[in-house]
This record gives sequence, structure tokens and C-alpha cells, in this order.
Amino acid sequence: GRRRDNGQTGGCLQLELNLLKISRIKGFGDNISPKPFMKKFSIVLTIILCFAPVAFGQDSRVRILEQPKPELPQNYGTLDVQGTVILKVQFLEFGEIGEVIEVKGLSGGLTERAIAAAKKVKFEPEKKDGKPITVYKQLEYSYSWNGGWSVPSAAAAKPETRVAGDPSKAEMIVAKAVQNLGGDRYLKVSTQVGKGKFSTIKEGTIVDFQSFVDAIVIPDRERTEFKGGGAKMTQVNTGETGWIYDGGQDLIKVQTSVQIENFKRSQRTSLDTLLRGNWKGKAELTYIGTRPASLGKRNDVVRLTYKDGFAIEFEFSTGDAMPQKAVYKQEKEGEDSLTEEDRYAQFIEVDGIKTPFIIDRFTGGRQTSRINYDSVEFNKPLPDAVFAKPANVKEARKDLKY
Repeated sequence: GRRRDNGQTGGCLQLELNLLKISRIKGFGDNISPKPFMKKFSIVLTIILCFAPVAFGQDSRVRILEQPKPELPQNYGTLDVQGTVILKVQFLEFGEIGEVIEVKGLSGGLTERAIAAAKKVKFEPEKKDGKPITVYKQLEYSYSWNGGWSVPSAAAAKPETRVAGDPSKAEMIVAKAVQNLGGDRYLKVSTQVGKGKFSTIKEGTIVDFQSFVDAIVIPDRERTEFKGGGAKMTQVNTGETGWIYDGGQDLIKVQTSVQIENFKRSQRTSLDTLLRGNWKGKAELTYIGTRPASLGKRNDVVRLTYKDGFAIEFEFSTGDAMPQKAVYKQEKEGEDSLTEEDRYAQFIEVDGIKTPFIIDRFTGGRQTSRINYDSVEFNKPLPDAVFAKPANVKEARKDLKY
């Protein structure tokens, strides 16, 4: 008869009919010659290939079934706040909401109410090759003081984008890193006192090391004392001013403009400055993309660019967003710029806050130093006297007790 072929499916059906005709004449289990058998085998293989796309299933995105609005605040109508809460939400493969991370929030308890609503979302999981998978998506909840809450009419989770230059993607990575390091506990740190060893490294070998005590009051006060070889050095910075005690010369000196600029640059390149948002209003945050890390792994890269053009790239491991390194250029007048890297390792939890106990510095691709903390304390009271310039060298020689 005439063969009718309406595309791939029609062709496959025709082959199936041919197979049925052959099977009626002689069963596959009969003792037949090799040629007819090979012909039958090729027909079966063709059928399998034709229907393979159906057998392996299809891809589908998260489908929102119910997305309740957040509860109205108790002072609704008088709370003069409006804007949009943006959340990064984990849609688990078994149909439940996992972690919810704040990307952009609102005051007055509105962020917390949006998070609570996001945890009540009902959905069908995303599928890959027909199998449900866990994914992160973005949800938005808009609020106005006279209109209450509204949810975008699309009623669908926006895909988590990885487009270079996307600030929302960068904000999501930073928000997840903050959660990993302690969430609100990390953000509410006001002081930090660290003690340990500082090693100078050359050609892969430690050539010198000193003990140190480092006291910080966020955002811009720091006192660091070094001891080694019988000498003591103290460096103190408070905002735009600073002083140094040089134990070798037994002198107190006012910091030069270059030394103060070096301190301010160290603040700019600090991981804590990025994660705690102390750069806001002074710089812009963007997502750069991914780059190779260790074998088979990649890091997400975000860039912080200050208004004067100075930029730092921070790398976070893809997936869990744990901080890996900070990379920036060191410009010196009359010299070629060098790439500086601060690499973070050995995160240890202290009072519910994870902090790196090892920070390695690389200059031009070679390791030049290591900071190795023995202990770290958070939110310890630090009086103003810790940062005050001593009246004389006798006072400067004294060791402070923290």
C-alpha cells in the first residue's frame, strides 16, 4: 500500500507496522537465517531511537500554584514605606521551599513578612530530563503604604540569571555568603579582636614572623600591634587620621598621607566591607561571571567599583557562595601595576559567626605573607582609649590588655 509519512512520528509508526507484519509471518524466537534477523534487529533499533525523546522526558520550569501575599503590618496605613522586597528562594525537588535569602529588603518588618509568605508558596518542581530538581529562583513582593502588598501578575518565579553586569545576581551571591557566615549575627558585629601570627614569605619559605593583636571597631577604627625580634610596632587608624609607634626607634609618629591611603585601601578591599554593605553609596556592585577555581570547580565573581575607578573582584564558590578570594590591582607611581590577591581559608565558627583563620596574600602570583589567627572575639567592648594617641613613648611601650 501507499506509505504515509507525517514527520518523525509517522515514519516510526510505519516501521512499527512493518515489524508487526514480519512478526506474524515468523516469530523472533524461531530458527531463522542471519539476514532476516539483522533486518528485524535494525527495525527494532530504529523504533527505539524514534521514541527516545519521549522516553527520556522533557524539561520544565518551576510552576507556581499558590503565592500568598504577606501579612499586612500592624501599623498599616501609617507606615510610610514603599518599595519591593526581592528574595532568592530555593525550590526543592520534592516540592517544598528551602532557604529564603534576602536580596533587597524593606524596613518596618516588611522583609520578614515577605520571607514568611515565600515559605508558604506552593509549586510544581522544575524538571530536567523528566526528573524533578532543586533550583534557586527570585521572588518579588511590592508594598506601598496605602495599597498594601502586591505580587507580580506573572505568578511565576523569575529564573536566577547569571548575566555579566547583573547587579541583582551579585546581590544574591553576597546575601547567600552573609547567611553562610552567620546571617544577622555576622551583620551585627560591632567589634573584633584577633590574635595570631603574621608571616613574611619569600620563594615559598617563611623568612620572618611576628605575633600580632588586631582590634577593630566597625567601620573605621583599627589598632594593630606587632611583636618580633624584641621590637614592638603599633599602628592605629581612626577615620582620616592615624599614628604609629616605632619601637625600634622608640618614636611616636603621625601617619603620612600615603600610610593613611594604604589603610583606606585595605578597608575597601576587605571582605567584611563588601558583605556588611559599608561600600553602599560609594561604589557599584556587579556580577562578572564565573572563572575556574580548583579542579572541576568554578567561582562566581562579583566586582565592587568605587567612584574613583578603583575596583576589587571577590570570588565565591558556586553553589554554597563561600568566600574564596579578593583580587585587585596595586598601583604605584612609576611602577607597573601588580595583581594582589587575598585568599581565605580555614573558616571557623565563633559565637555563631564563621570567619577565616587563614588569609594568604599573593602579589604578582607569588605568596608574600600569611595571617594565621589563633583566636578571634566578637563584640568585645573597646574603649576610645585603645585608639587614642599616647602622650609619650613610655605610654606607647605599654601592652594593652583586651
